[in-house]
Amino acid sequence: MKPGLDTIRGICAALGNPQKELRNVIHVAGTNGKGAVCAILDSVLGGARYTSPHLVSLNERFFLRGKPIDDGSLEAASAKVSSLAPSDLTFFEALTAVAFEVFAAADPEWTVLETGLGGRLDATNICEPKLTVITKIGLDHCDWLGDTVEKIAAEKAGIIKPGVPVVLAKNVQSVIEVVRKTAEAKGSPFFYAPDLASDSDIPEDFSLVGSFNRENCITAIAALKVLLEMPIRNSSLFALPSSLSRVVWPGRFQRIGSVIVDGAHNPPAARSLAEALTAENFAPLHLIAGFCGDKDALEVLKILKPFVSRGFAVRTNNPRSLSAEATSTLMNEAGIPAVPCASLRQAIDNVDQSLVTSAPTALICGSLFLAGEAIVELGAYPWGTPRYDPSELLKTS
Repeated sequence: MKPGLDTIRGICAALGNPQKELRNVIHVAGTNGKGAVCAILDSVLGGARYTSPHLVSLNERFFLRGKPIDDGSLEAASAKVSSLAPSDLTFFEALTAVAFEVFAAADPEWTVLETGLGGRLDATNICEPKLTVITKIGLDHCDWLGDTVEKIAAEKAGIIKPGVPVVLAKNVQSVIEVVRKTAEAKGSPFFYAPDLASDSDIPEDFSLVGSFNRENCITAIAALKVLLEMPIRNSSLFALPSSLSRVVWPGRFQRIGSVIVDGAHNPPAARSLAEALTAENFAPLHLIAGFCGDKDALEVLKILKPFVSRGFAVRTNNPRSLSAEATSTLMNEAGIPAVPCASLRQAIDNVDQSLVTSAPTALICGSLFLAGEAIVELGAYPWGTPRYDPSELLKTS
């Protein structure tokens, strides 16, 4: 991780500045919900989408016309970036350059770009957007972005460009003021999503579940309403109801048989998950959890404790993962009786199958890496035959 824009500007200049060839860019930042907002916008606009992290396959970060890009396109763009890459190019910078290269070649009418970390110094911030969107702000990546929501909001608001409209999702008042003042200083029209859209705008067949996804949908609809008032026209903007029935965003309050899979990995996301569980009024669930070591796992577990009866701890498929034993200790400290498991499969098998009913009996969460593994393990991967991160594809040193 190396915040700053000089390196990404350098590699893109070597590529011929493909980011400048993108026609209509929507740039999205936020702590939680930005990926879902990107998926909703992309389902309506039907162009290109760059998002992170991936659940299973690197291809998932690059969408064109509703599908992850094919291996050939990814390998060709990766090879081109690798051939020009300086030794200090980070993984995310490399992937961002790949996204610009792939999307410029495909020439979609719309491109939706999600920041990786923060906004001001994020590699995606060299784009030239027509609209910026900021989702809910919470405490995460505090070592990099600041230890208050106001400081983090200021970093996220760094994606606002002079004169470019910004849409802000529902947030606490202090965050609203930070983003509003940043917009005013840059002469950028400011729009607060709850003032433009409401739950009544969401069609009954909206495909994503959970109260937090309805909030994300309100943000996306507000952004689309702003686009409709701009001197940019696209007939796909008027396909909103049917498009929202086809949004695919796996691993976020996803129901797979008797299991709920959710990528909640920080306290704000855990609170959103808790709200969704409260609304559904499920019986206490068995919790299968795994965390990366840089997350506030104990606080997440404390938030989820009222909704679970017992726990099974696993290691996630990531080098930064806590061990199953360490996660089990945290679960017990949070008041959740738990044991470590050697694998996710073992944890799933340990869930008492006699409890399986029409309602969910287990919750898998704590990491998007774990969510991806669970979707594969449960046979619910939505994009063909899954394969894990081909890390050998793109070497930058």
